[in-house]
Amino acid sequence: MNILLHICCAPCAVYPVRTLRAEGRTVTGFFFNHNIHPYQEYRKRLDTVRAFAEQENLPSIVRDEYRLEEFLAVVADKPEDRCRYCYASRLEATAQAASEGGFEAWSTSLLYSRYQNHDEICRLGNAFGHKYGVAFHYHDYRSGWHEGIRLSKELGMYRQQYCGCIYSEKERYAPRPAVK
Repeated sequence: MNILLHICCAPCAVYPVRTLRAEGRTVTGFFFNHNIHPYQEYRKRLDTVRAFAEQENLPSIVRDEYRLEEFLAVVADKPEDRCRYCYASRLEATAQAASEGGFEAWSTSLLYSRYQNHDEICRLGNAFGHKYGVAFHYHDYRSGWHEGIRLSKELGMYRQQYCGCIYSEKERYAPRPAVK
């Protein structure tokens, strides 16, 4: 099976890529992550994905688009709903690219993270798979969480400290009010 794998970041892609290949699938990476902020962080993640793709001999498609204004315009009124927008925009782009590229299926490395909403990703994945006529391949890669961390460190990858958007950066680094 020829599968297009959306790659949110290189450390999250290591385990899914190796798992898919071990299952006999042909994998092509797809980078489209216009939600990552600030720009320097976006560049670090993109550069790390490119280096990973070269190391792993992974064919890749890159949509190098940094769309800060669009992201903020969509999520500013309800930042608590930002993850749904991030999932939907990136998953739809992947499904469309899979359809246009003649892939048999598509998936996402978001399914590797313990911190992502698998039910929402699955729901959106199936909906966009149906819309574009390419099957969404669900696999729960969270069982490889520790192995993926170990491998990404062995490969010397840049390992980011937050999900990607400006709101997740704030949640990671800004001081939190003391609980009374």
